[in-house]
Amino acid sequence: MSQICIIIAIAVYLIVMIYVGLRFSKTNTSASDFYLGGRKLGPFVTAMSAEASDMSSWLLMGLPGVAYLSGLADAGWTAIGLAVGTYINWLIVSKRIRRYTSRVHALTLPDFFAKRYGDDKHILTCVSAIIIVIFFIPYTASGFAACGKLFNTLFGVNYMVAMILSAAVIVLYCTMGGFRAVSTTDFIQSITMSIALLVVIFFGVSSAGGLDTVIDNAKALPGYLSMFQTYVTSTGESAPYGALSIASMMAWGLGYFGMPHILLRFMAIEDENKLKLSRRIASVWVVISMAIALFIGVIGYSMSKASVIPTLEGSNSETIIVQIASVLSRYNVLAALIAGVILAGILAATMSTADSQLLAAASSISQNLLQDFGKKKLDTKTSVKIARVTVIIISIISVVLASDPNSSIFEIVSFAWAGFGAAFGPIVLCALFWKRSNKWGALCGMIAGGAMIFIWKYGIAKLGGAFAIYELLPAFLIALVVNVVVSLVTAAPSKEIIKTYEEVNAKN
Repeated sequence: MSQICIIIAIAVYLIVMIYVGLRFSKTNTSASDFYLGGRKLGPFVTAMSAEASDMSSWLLMGLPGVAYLSGLADAGWTAIGLAVGTYINWLIVSKRIRRYTSRVHALTLPDFFAKRYGDDKHILTCVSAIIIVIFFIPYTASGFAACGKLFNTLFGVNYMVAMILSAAVIVLYCTMGGFRAVSTTDFIQSITMSIALLVVIFFGVSSAGGLDTVIDNAKALPGYLSMFQTYVTSTGESAPYGALSIASMMAWGLGYFGMPHILLRFMAIEDENKLKLSRRIASVWVVISMAIALFIGVIGYSMSKASVIPTLEGSNSETIIVQIASVLSRYNVLAALIAGVILAGILAATMSTADSQLLAAASSISQNLLQDFGKKKLDTKTSVKIARVTVIIISIISVVLASDPNSSIFEIVSFAWAGFGAAFGPIVLCALFWKRSNKWGALCGMIAGGAMIFIWKYGIAKLGGAFAIYELLPAFLIALVVNVVVSLVTAAPSKEIIKTYEEVNAKN
């Protein structure tokens, strides 16, 4: 009976998502509608869709899983870096990029780069579109993996079958409704995620024996509750968590400046003056949701110790909320329906990011590679059709990449996050805040940042010691330096580009 109730709750949720896609499919009369919702998003939808598309399954699976295994340090400093990055991104980037993209009539991030720097040959467009596709594929794969783990853990459904079915639903409403459907579903999904987090934390504390028991159990593990030590599962001892490790994990916050699916929300709001309200909503939600997700990991350990849920090892720790929901569902019909809402929350977290990433990747190929770089003139109907086909192709590749059920969501997301942060973060900041920045600096910085992610992670980091840090930090800094140096040693931007920059930044 409990499984039937869970299936009903999840089915209702999925039907609502598809309905939203159908509803907005009739409003896409132009490329601007499909890619940016006609720049008509309200402040609440802008805020919550940005953060829902940001957090993904990482919030409900990856972050609690890390906290469950090693305590607060790793997950805690990551969360702090993300909270700071969220606030600063809304504070200094959102209004300026909304104003600039509207001024130059840019629909996508690659389009903005080309128009900001007067790149008539669209080399910047081409390179940035390729980078988007490269890093969004593993990012989307992490979301599909989360869906597969969810249904496999809960119902014993084959991992690949569950993943393919979940991907099909995401593709369906994304290809039908475009940006407004994606943003509206993200708004609904952020509410579902919030409900899931609150229910899990109260039920978890209760079933673990109370808050005092949870704290006492955590204190018994060396370094588990410390922000300057970490608990090592393999040895059962603590290890120091130094300044370099802290800087490395806080560097997650740098990623925000280069996230295409988040920056698109800034570009799509109906009124730039409403971004202040959006910033407050988004910042508060991020801080509260990440704090709860961290605490769920700590609660999960006590639940395992009390034999309420099994002891979780390795990447299985990322199923902690699924395990808790499964226990809750056994109480009665109402509890089972609530468990279904919790599990829908995990689907929401996954879908809210996957759909945004798919749409951004689709726009990169249809709008940026084919039309801008390839100089192919496509009517709106053909452009949208190509974008939809692109969504399907990328989804298929992502499913193949996520075919290993033992893959870690946290690790996949961290790599893709680093790629976007290093490749696009420095160029976005330079484009918005430094008028001497030119297209050659932007191009070289973008390539250096993207390449350094691979070089550092699979080469330099293997040396260990001080080099074993999160690849985003060194790659971001190197990309920024390259951008500045190359811009200074090559010709200054044209007077027309400088004039546009000054006009945009003349407004308060």
